Amino acid sequence: MNTELLVSSIARALLLPPFSFFILFLAGWLLALRWPRTGRVVIGLTLVLAFVLCTVVGANLVVRPLEAMTAPLPASARSGAQAIVVLSAGTIRRAREYGGSDIPDHVALARLRYAAKLQHETGQPILVSGGVVSLDGRGPSLAAGLAAALREDFGTPVKWLEEKSTNTAGNATESAKILIGAGVRRVLLVTDAAHMPRAASQFRRAGFDVIEAPTLFLSARSEGLLDFLPSEEGLRRARTALYEWLGLLWYRIRHP
Repeated sequence: MNTELLVSSIARALLLPPFSFFILFLAGWLLALRWPRTGRVVIGLTLVLAFVLCTVVGANLVVRPLEAMTAPLPASARSGAQAIVVLSAGTIRRAREYGGSDIPDHVALARLRYAAKLQHETGQPILVSGGVVSLDGRGPSLAAGLAAALREDFGTPVKWLEEKSTNTAGNATESAKILIGAGVRRVLLVTDAAHMPRAASQFRRAGFDVIEAPTLFLSARSEGLLDFLPSEEGLRRARTALYEWLGLLWYRIRHP
């Protein structure tokens, strides 16, 4: 069993919404048994926080600063790279319409589409990065699913597969073993905008000259009236952004 992945999965479940809201609410209830006013304040603040972060407008408050740390890739910067690196995201397990194969989720597909566009424009070779993320260490790698989608759905060749990493730091270190050994240091790094600050920092730390090629700028679109109401999209955005903030903090602690 992959102990590191298990610990990471448990920490993510406990620290991120929605479960963290229940923990805060329970803490408030327990405090109210001894200190009623303090407990009521904690419960009230938890309800307000849960409401705000479950709206698209509220979630964008934590998404927007992350996306402001990067910028869309200008056309003038697309040349000069030696390779394109695409980072894995989630996966849909055993998709029935694909014969039971694992397929990339919507975030991974957005990254793949942009990587394919860049490859068609620049002709640079692609490396896809992502290992096996099942706790028992079995099954296909995320990179294998990305490569299959690029070849079959986007008509785009893939030169390298990095299949050992289980997190962003591993994406960087394992990709470096493949690419730097092949003389490749300057890369177009493709991931979503909120993930780019953490990803780019790790790839630079691994020795790469990174050209940021972010996609999925979620907070860029205009907000409507319904975005002030709680929704699944609001919670998803907030969860994604808070995970990135925690990841940045963790890497800052590990590598000050």
